[in-house]
Amino acid sequence: MSASHNTSGSRAVVLGAGMAGMLAASVLARHVDEVVIVDRDRMPDGALPRKGLPQARHAHLLMSGGARVVDALLPGTVERWLHAGARRLAATAGLVVLGPQGWFPRLPGKQFLLSCTRDLLDLVVREQVLALPGVVLRDGTEAVALLGDPARVTGVRVRAEGAHGTEELAADLVVDASGRGSQAARRLTDLGLPVVHEETVDSGLVYATRIFRAPPGTEDFPLVSVQSDPRSRRPGQGSTMLPVEGGRWLVTVSGTRGGEPSGNAEDFEPFARGLRDPLIADLIARAEPLTGVDVTRSTVNRRRFFERLPAHPEGFVALGDAVATYNPVYGQGMSVAAQSAAVLRDVLRAEGVTAPGLAGRVQHAVGRVTGKAWDLATGEDINYPGAIGKRPPAAARLLRGYVQRMMWAATGDPLVLRALMDVMTLSEPMTHLVRPSVALGVARGPGPRAQAGPSVTPGELALWGLAPR
Repeated sequence: MSASHNTSGSRAVVLGAGMAGMLAASVLARHVDEVVIVDRDRMPDGALPRKGLPQARHAHLLMSGGARVVDALLPGTVERWLHAGARRLAATAGLVVLGPQGWFPRLPGKQFLLSCTRDLLDLVVREQVLALPGVVLRDGTEAVALLGDPARVTGVRVRAEGAHGTEELAADLVVDASGRGSQAARRLTDLGLPVVHEETVDSGLVYATRIFRAPPGTEDFPLVSVQSDPRSRRPGQGSTMLPVEGGRWLVTVSGTRGGEPSGNAEDFEPFARGLRDPLIADLIARAEPLTGVDVTRSTVNRRRFFERLPAHPEGFVALGDAVATYNPVYGQGMSVAAQSAAVLRDVLRAEGVTAPGLAGRVQHAVGRVTGKAWDLATGEDINYPGAIGKRPPAAARLLRGYVQRMMWAATGDPLVLRALMDVMTLSEPMTHLVRPSVALGVARGPGPRAQAGPSVTPGELALWGLAPR
């Protein structure tokens, strides 16, 4: 075993080179002399998949609430994404969405989604962060243990790919952003800390994705999404078709326990045709498939409550999927990661890396950011047949009933729809939903303005050779 000490000044170590880890590194680079990012994967040269992120093959949407934060942490990022081929889709003018309670109208608004592959999102951020002074990437290197004791984490023991021994990286702060497979909770226990409380809600969701070539002239075609209705007491099945770079459409279908899609290419279109509306099946029936079908089954909602440790160790923070993973259908994970990195930025600005109790204050703030998205995701998923997990408290069930009625009112009330988009894109807090003007609209319902069918236009359908509906 060899030891590596940072003799020139302060150091932070970030575990994980994904979105959460890179954004955390961008923050830390302004407060320490050296930031070492450790990831067991080798980073690809370009917008390509990597082994440790299999879920990247499926639909990923970065909500405006997260995109604006990323742009604040790394100015110019949104423009770089767009220049590289991402689409900025206005919510809801650029979307054709069948929500749980009906079709949403397409209206202008201040919120948006960024549509591209997850690989492109990661590449643009990674390139910018690795260009910052003092940031070092140690890819092909695995973290094997935390160093320290129950009171303070002092670094990380790592093993490089192909190496016979391990190396110790001393650090003033260790940030675990290593994703769904994070071992942070176990490693803290190995140091003598109590077991971190964990909760899961598993709807049994399975994702299957295929990429198609977009027909000529469809560069401005909207995102199309057919969502499930949790009230039906049937397995939740849905699909999203989104434009990605390179003139392609990425189509993801999904189903909860008892209604899962298969990995067979011949089953892909029939599954989409069996949804609440066959619009996506009609569209892909005329498109050229470019890939086979990729399937992912690891979609459980999982939350680790690091903030509940009776005494949080100095020098350690967990962020992103290391804290909570969500059903990907809600598109919240990357935005929560960005907002968590912003929490880290705010506390460091006020206190500095070595302030006593800093890690615990950051972790509690991350818990608050995480909790909002957690309540939205698990409050829906627990209602599907065969879902496994803790039933939500009465207050959460009451909120869910209100949100369900809001989904219905949003099919005809522009004010309610925009308020819903504000919250669903993680741009506004949940309290935004109960402002008097919004609550009045929810009570009234959609009225005669309710959207009767898909908001796709005859001109858009004509691009695909389809007749108006």
